[in-house]
Amino acid sequence: MKQNLEQMYRRALDLRAPWLTRWDSALRYTMPRADDEAATLFDATAADAADNLAASIYSLLTPPESLWLSLVPESAQSPDAVDATMALRANLNDSNFYTTIHQCYMDLIVLGTACLFMAENPIGAASAFSFTAIPMRDIAVLNGAVFHMATMPAREVMERYPTWTPPANLRDTIKNDPETPLRLVQSLVGTDFTAWLDVGGDIENNIVSTGKFETNPYIIFRWAVASGEQYGRGPVLRALPDIKTANKVVELVLKNATIAVSGIWQADDDGVINLANINLTPGAIIPKAVGSSGLTPLASGANFDVSQIVLKDLRERIRHALLADRLGLLSEKEMTATEIMARNADMMRILGATYGRLLHEFIRPLVERGLQILSRRGVIDKISLHSDAELKYIAPIAQMAIEETVL
Repeated sequence: MKQNLEQMYRRALDLRAPWLTRWDSALRYTMPRADDEAATLFDATAADAADNLAASIYSLLTPPESLWLSLVPESAQSPDAVDATMALRANLNDSNFYTTIHQCYMDLIVLGTACLFMAENPIGAASAFSFTAIPMRDIAVLNGAVFHMATMPAREVMERYPTWTPPANLRDTIKNDPETPLRLVQSLVGTDFTAWLDVGGDIENNIVSTGKFETNPYIIFRWAVASGEQYGRGPVLRALPDIKTANKVVELVLKNATIAVSGIWQADDDGVINLANINLTPGAIIPKAVGSSGLTPLASGANFDVSQIVLKDLRERIRHALLADRLGLLSEKEMTATEIMARNADMMRILGATYGRLLHEFIRPLVERGLQILSRRGVIDKISLHSDAELKYIAPIAQMAIEETVL
């Protein structure tokens, strides 16, 4: 079993490897890291449009007043279903869900795939739930399997898994330096959980913890998926060629502007003019030999008048790919009810497929995980979405998508 797990882990890393370069490029032009000195962003069109799209998705899926679900047993609307709905909403409202999910929406739009980790808080906390947005560089997936890689101090590993005894080859190192960084891999294959140290040896001798989960705490959802691929494709990945080109055009425009301001100069090397001492500032006096031409401006052949036309077209295409020219129209003016319905119908055509995927890959697993945690803690009776109840989505956009959504 452990050998199969290691093979699955290496296979998941191999399948993820080609995506890392794409993700780095998408992040560099929309959300550059503070420590990435090579990431020079000249055009912020994509970053602004991505942030606006994340806000739009947030407003469509996340508000408490349209919390998507109404538990309806097959017989009738029972008090148990109402209590479960209210308990789930209350615990989500009291948790860090609404602050964390925006980070996932940004990953969804920029990378095409996002991962939300839904943990259980200790008894006595304000909410039963705790959420963490896991960076996609720390996640590798296969069908039915999730691998979460994280580097952390040995002290933190021991605090998280107090029953773990470090292996003999690491015991002295950890004892002398509890801050020794360890690469921890946490895997979930089906319902089987295994945590081990990725230190180059086999998994069997480096297991930290094992166990089982009733429901998957790793909620992974995607914007759109090509056939045969594990990871999604988001609007930024689709518009990345235009984003890179626009960034380069702005960079060249700025270089051309620098030339226009300071100019390019030429001078005869007559032994009188010391080019190292020339200071091109207003009022400067530059000595020259009698009869020589001194410094003369060199005409630049660069003409970037066409750059503004190219840049305007690129920015429009970027905004179109990131839906900024379509989703942003709702708040720009007052509209009649008929106009709003027509606009919502357009929005549904634009986001229908994506929204349906999010219902299946994000909202349903979130509800199932929440109900399982609450029932195990005795807050509500045990309710299964597979046999005891149906899940109905009451958000307006969902009701427009299909007459009655039942998953």
